[in-house]
Amino acid sequence: MNNLLNSPYFLNSNKQQKNTTMKSKFLITAIALFSASLVFYSCQKEVSGNSTDPNKPLPVSIYLTDHQTPVFDSVFIDIQGLQVKLEDDTLPNGGWVTLPIRPGVYNILRFRNGLDTLFGNGTLPNARLKKVKLVLGTQNSVMKDGQSTPLRIKDEDREVIANLDASNFEISNGQVLFWIDFDAGNSIQVDNSGSGNNNGYRLKSHIKIFTRSRSGSIEGRILPRAADAIVKAVIGSDTATAIPFDDNGEFKIVGLNAGSYTLLIDGQNGYRDTAINNVIVRNREDTHIPVITLHQ
Repeated sequence: MNNLLNSPYFLNSNKQQKNTTMKSKFLITAIALFSASLVFYSCQKEVSGNSTDPNKPLPVSIYLTDHQTPVFDSVFIDIQGLQVKLEDDTLPNGGWVTLPIRPGVYNILRFRNGLDTLFGNGTLPNARLKKVKLVLGTQNSVMKDGQSTPLRIKDEDREVIANLDASNFEISNGQVLFWIDFDAGNSIQVDNSGSGNNNGYRLKSHIKIFTRSRSGSIEGRILPRAADAIVKAVIGSDTATAIPFDDNGEFKIVGLNAGSYTLLIDGQNGYRDTAINNVIVRNREDTHIPVITLHQ
């Protein structure tokens, strides 16, 4: 039997049959793999296109945070509406799309030191965003040392509009994302229109729009807590402020453009000020500052 199997005729015949069979199987397998790869690529391309095509409907998530003020303990802002303007002549209302929110009075100082809240979400007809608008009510006030003071607001100041472009929103994992930074420090002005000594304050809101992927942050600790430090990150004419919010003295300033900052620490209660130069901020990164101890 071994001799038969080893005969030239059997070997050649067997090899030819095996070669023919193997070629057929290889050809069938190759065609099947190629077809599967085309289907997979087509599906992947379709999913990718649907998730990033700015002309297709996309979900949107908008977060609210606060650019702090050292003057007040609480800042209550009456937010009644949120709209996004899209670049599309076929849309009604000039392209303004109203997004569902929970209307009411927000203590925006709760959203500081890197904290935020999911403020509004929904679905946009496209992702060609041009503007964002906050619609404010009249129940605005501030709290200082346990005393509440109303914030007067003019009718023309009840709509707060900011521009949107590719630098301050992003499309990530198939949805549009951006943050609204309510600048409490620059939004509250002394109002001299009142009578007598009751001048009070006026609300003229300033907001900044940013996204995590195109901004960075600075974080660290200021000790001792008794210093009641105020931290300012300065670059050119722009200043961002943070106030350590617990006994650990931790602070965080978010939504910063990339660049070289000067960090100014204002000490209170007899503690001396200090400054740190050349604090580098990079997009998508948290710049960590070593613990800073202030002295009297």
